[in-house]
Amino acid sequence: MRYFLFSVLTLTLLMSCGDKKPNQKFLPDASGAINNVSVVAENDFWDGRVGEAIRNVLAKPIYGLPQDEPMFTISQIPPAVFSGFVTKNRTVLKIETNKAAGITISEDVYARPQKVIVVSGKTKEEIIDVLNANEAKIIDTFRNSELTERQRQMSKSLHSFSTIKDKLGLTIRFPSIYEMAKESDNFFWFRKDITTGHSHIMIYELPFDAIKINDSTVTQIIKIRDSIGKKYFKGRLDGNLNSKGETLSSFMITESAYAPFLEETIIDNKPALATKGLWELTNDFMGGPFINYMIEDKVNKRWIGVEGFIFAPSVEKRNYMLELESIINSVKID
Repeated sequence: MRYFLFSVLTLTLLMSCGDKKPNQKFLPDASGAINNVSVVAENDFWDGRVGEAIRNVLAKPIYGLPQDEPMFTISQIPPAVFSGFVTKNRTVLKIETNKAAGITISEDVYARPQKVIVVSGKTKEEIIDVLNANEAKIIDTFRNSELTERQRQMSKSLHSFSTIKDKLGLTIRFPSIYEMAKESDNFFWFRKDITTGHSHIMIYELPFDAIKINDSTVTQIIKIRDSIGKKYFKGRLDGNLNSKGETLSSFMITESAYAPFLEETIIDNKPALATKGLWELTNDFMGGPFINYMIEDKVNKRWIGVEGFIFAPSVEKRNYMLELESIINSVKID
C-alpha cells in the first residue's frame, strides 16, 4: 500500500511538471486603469526635453473629441523606485541611458498581461530621436493593449441578442448592460446609461454599391449616417411647435463645423473605413463624438456599418470611446 501511494504521488508530480512550459516563471496579474501609462525615467530627463518629447507622443490630444483629452494619462516613476507593485502596470515605457540608440517591445516582463517598451540612447538627443521616429509604433502598441484589455473586461458579462447573428450573419461582443433600443429589419440600435448621459451602438447592412472608394468616400459615409440619424435618432423636441407655431424637426446629423477624419483599417481581416467626428441634434443642444466603421464584406457583397457614439456632457469621453472602439473591433462576420 505504501509503495502504491508513493507511485501515485510520483506520477502526479511528474504530470503537473509536464504541464508547465520550460523556464516559465510565475507572474502576478497586471493592474492599472485604462489608458494609463507608467513612464520610468530619471527626474531630470522627465523635467527636460526628453519628458517633453514623451508627452508629445503619449499625451497628444485625441482627434474626434469635443474637448482636448490626452491619448494616455502618464505617470512618471524614477528608476530608483521602480520596484514592487509599481512594476505591475499593464503599460510601461522605460527610458534607458548609456546604451545604443533603439527601441524594444516586450510582453509580460513584470506582470501578465503587460507591454513594456524600452527606449534607449547614449544621449538625450538620441533618445528623443528614437521617440519621434517610433511614435506610431509606441501609440499602436499601447492602444492595442488597452483595446484588448477592455474586451477582456467586457467578456465577463456579454449580451445574448441572438437576432444579430440570425439577421446579419455576424457576432459582436458587448456587455449585457446595453439594452435594445431599436430593431428593424437589418438595423440594430443598443444603448446604455452612463454617468451623465448615454452610450450607443448601432449595426446595419448596406448594399455593396452603397460606398465607392474615391475622393468623396468620407462625404458618402456622412450622407449614409445622416440618413440613418434622420430616420432613427430623434431629438427631444422633434414634433414640438416653435414660437411661430411651426413643427420642429430634430434628429441626429454630423456636425459640419468639425471635419470628420477618415482612415483605412482592418476588422476581422477585412478592409474597413473608420470615420471619427462629432454629431449633433438639429434644433436642440445635444451632441458628442462618434466613431463609424464601414466593413467591406466582399464574400457576401455588402458593407457592414457599425457605429458607436455617446452623449456625456461635462465629463471626459476618452474611455467611453475606447470601449465603443473595442466593441467594434470584436466583430466577426460569417
